[in-house]
Amino acid sequence: MINKHSVDDLTQAEIIYLLRNRLRSRYGNQERLKKYRQTGRAITLSCDLRNENDSSLFPSIETAPQSLSKNLSHLSGFHIANKALRYFEIANVVGLLVLFGYIGNALFNLNHQSTTSWILPTLTPMPIIQEFVLPEGHTPPNSPGGAGPNTEEIPPHLRPLVNTFASIPMPTAAPNQGIRIQIPALNIDAPIIQGDGWEQLKKGVAQHIGTANPGEKGNMVLSGHNDVFGEVFRYLDRLKAGDEIIVFSYDRSFTYVVEGWTLVEPDQVEVMKPTVNETLTLISCYPYLVDKQRIIVKARLK
Repeated sequence: MINKHSVDDLTQAEIIYLLRNRLRSRYGNQERLKKYRQTGRAITLSCDLRNENDSSLFPSIETAPQSLSKNLSHLSGFHIANKALRYFEIANVVGLLVLFGYIGNALFNLNHQSTTSWILPTLTPMPIIQEFVLPEGHTPPNSPGGAGPNTEEIPPHLRPLVNTFASIPMPTAAPNQGIRIQIPALNIDAPIIQGDGWEQLKKGVAQHIGTANPGEKGNMVLSGHNDVFGEVFRYLDRLKAGDEIIVFSYDRSFTYVVEGWTLVEPDQVEVMKPTVNETLTLISCYPYLVDKQRIIVKARLK
């Protein structure tokens, strides 16, 4: 028994076998129909007579194999063509997949080559504009022009920047900012003003903008005059190691212990650099009524 799922799966011999059985069944039916007509059990129609006379419609069993073979040869050729078309379609699909893969790989390589060939600039941080002279520089009150900002300490090519810095607005007061300083050894008790310009230094001790607040890690820099506007820092050279400096914020106080003092030139701004510890730096002109140098007092948080 032939058990196939598709005609394409049948061989030529199997197809001939099936058609031959079909013809035998059909001719058997014709023989029975003739007997029924002879015995009067079936009526002969004109269309049946025509069909019986048309031998092309009912070939004999003997001649059937030849006609089947001829038809099967055409069927076999069609079957081969059908398989060829199927393989052609599969080849087309595979070709398209290969083409898409090639295009995708080419785009990836192109993008990769483009990104790797980019020349990106090396980013380097701009240097922060640093102070070029220590604060509190002024001419002595006994000089011909009287007391005033000492522009001679500033390099000529940097003097135009002085007016620019002078116009920078003062920051809004914050609870952790310093508001008062006491130095018991010198009987000093003065307010702390934000900013160390000429106008701020008239009002008391001035804190350099951007330096640490009281008690914070870093360098808190305070400046004060020695011979004008109250002479608040006139006697800094009398401080000794171990003396205390008390700085107040809005909600608490901080005590610093003096380590010592030294004299520097006006352009030695490195004394204002940030520190890793809680440091306090006091600056004033020196000596009294000469003001050619700066006295620097260093203290650490107690």
